[in-house]
Amino acid sequence: MSHSERGNSFVKQAAILAAASMLVRFIGFLYRVPMTAIIGDEGNAVYSAGYQVYNFLLILSSAGLPAAIAKMVSERLALKEYQNAHKVFRVSLVFSGTLSFVFMVILIIFARSIAINICKIPDAYYTLLTLAPTIFIVGIMAVYRGYFQGMNNMIPTAVSQIVEQIFHAVFSVFLAWLFIDNSVALAAAGGTSGTGIGAIAALSVIFMAYGLNRKKIKRRLSLPSDGYEVESSATIIKVLLKTAVPIIIGTAIYSITNLVDMSMVMGRLMDSGAFTHEEATILYGQLQGKYVTITTLPVAISTAIATASIPSIAGSMVLKEYDAVERKINTAIKISMVISIPAAIGIAVLAPQILLMIFPTAPGGGTLLRIGAFSIIFLALSQIVTGTLQGIGKVKVPARNAAVGAVAKIVANYFLIVIPFFNINGAVIATIICYLVASTLNLRALIKATGFTPDMVAILVKPTIASLIMGVVCFGSYEVCDIFFGNTISTLASIGVSVVIYFVIMLVIKGITESDIRLLPAGGKLVAISRKLRLLK
Repeated sequence: MSHSERGNSFVKQAAILAAASMLVRFIGFLYRVPMTAIIGDEGNAVYSAGYQVYNFLLILSSAGLPAAIAKMVSERLALKEYQNAHKVFRVSLVFSGTLSFVFMVILIIFARSIAINICKIPDAYYTLLTLAPTIFIVGIMAVYRGYFQGMNNMIPTAVSQIVEQIFHAVFSVFLAWLFIDNSVALAAAGGTSGTGIGAIAALSVIFMAYGLNRKKIKRRLSLPSDGYEVESSATIIKVLLKTAVPIIIGTAIYSITNLVDMSMVMGRLMDSGAFTHEEATILYGQLQGKYVTITTLPVAISTAIATASIPSIAGSMVLKEYDAVERKINTAIKISMVISIPAAIGIAVLAPQILLMIFPTAPGGGTLLRIGAFSIIFLALSQIVTGTLQGIGKVKVPARNAAVGAVAKIVANYFLIVIPFFNINGAVIATIICYLVASTLNLRALIKATGFTPDMVAILVKPTIASLIMGVVCFGSYEVCDIFFGNTISTLASIGVSVVIYFVIMLVIKGITESDIRLLPAGGKLVAISRKLRLLK
């Protein structure tokens, strides 16, 4: 495969994951609207508290495995070591299955104690019980997804993510509605039950995808292993742990900060003397149910690009194609910022209007979202640079930098949340500080490790200029529309106008190229439209 073919493959696979991630996040939006209408901000707090603990245990059991397995499989396939590539999959399956089963049992046994002592929301006990089996299901699925990604096939991951979210959304809302007459706590637990149902549906899709690829895999395995030794299971586990553990630690540190948020937000809000326990719970529900839900939507694209870049960059590294490595790194970071910077500014401008549109029965949290929107830029940058560092084999560096960011967040949390003026907004300011520190350290480490020079004009200056102009247009168009229409139409219209304005400005100032556009969902159609409008040659 030539340089250009490998580059096109990277772009194609990243586009597939990005499109799937956007669709998944959009479905997530749709189901959180009726969920919030059913359980309210207080129910969101119960729902989110269980999720934070579940996510932490999920990270410890399997979060680093897809990236680690993808990297190991990609490296072995690049060297045509097909038997070793498949053995990585088989050994990882046993390892992950055992580990995730243990964590499932731990959560079931200690659910009540965790709800009371860590979540500080006793009603979270029911959500923890319903989420426990999902740890095991996702642990198995993580291995299959990593294996397919290592083969540079993102379609099974993308399709399974979409199916998972559809089942998750439908059953979460239905079960929450079914149990709301009993109590908010049981309704929240009904909502979390949908997570497990979605995971089962996704795993079924992954199994089918593996069945469709079985002949190809068997044909490769039948090839003689001339020129290389078949690795032992112990060697594979050693390499797997060496690769996955730093990734798990880095991800777990961010998850720990969410757990710290859960405990610190409640505690420090109460310490301020300005809020009752119920009011503090509602504020925490706004933090997790609205701020986190909305700001993670644009970051989904960065996550997809990072996921696609790991095996691609790893394959180029093992083949010593350093020019290709540098090109892929620059492309990944640039696309991430081209999407994240305007998203942050747009959400900041329309924060209260967006919340009123999405959550009409519980629109509180506008200031929280307006301030927190800027975390999108630094979280996206941190994730994309973390992915590239992992792709070049520097897996320990992001973990260390995440720890530094986490410490900065905890300190900022402690001092800001207790001040009534800041209250819950202190938590998102601390989050911005956390990701700013981590992303800066990661970028510096990447530059040092690869020697590449980031094109700051393309990555930062041009997207910022276009985004600021877009922000002004966004505000003005909403104010004009609001004279004639209601909030929903005005918000949607101003978002639509803003997207077009930003895209046109970026084309005019050459902030994005044709190859960049093709990396986006529906990129081919956007290129065709741009050519018709003579915005592209």
